[in-house]
Amino acid sequence: MIFITAKFRILPEHADQWPQIAAEFTEATRAEPGCLWFDWSRSVDDLTEYVLVEAFRDGEAGGAHVQSAHFRKAQETLPPHLAETPRIVNATVPQDDWSLLGEMAVPEGR
Repeated sequence: MIFITAKFRILPEHADQWPQIAAEFTEATRAEPGCLWFDWSRSVDDLTEYVLVEAFRDGEAGGAHVQSAHFRKAQETLPPHLAETPRIVNATVPQDDWSLLGEMAVPEGR
């Protein structure tokens, strides 16, 4: 799978509304057949920073994502709300879902 994590620093005046600002793009991406997940989290240390964790089935699905109409639209509509260019980590990993974090295993039946 293609695993991507990106940090978005939002202008302070737009930070609280970011989930709504990015909602159309988020929903359209989640509906892509090759999208495994597309999840936003807000930093607890910096309320202007959001982290996007996304995954696509394979390189073909990732390519389809960046060629989609909703991606092109987001390239126009999202940057005016950003304080800086987002930073990204993009990797291909040999799995297709989240693995369990065995070091913090929760007993069965709890």
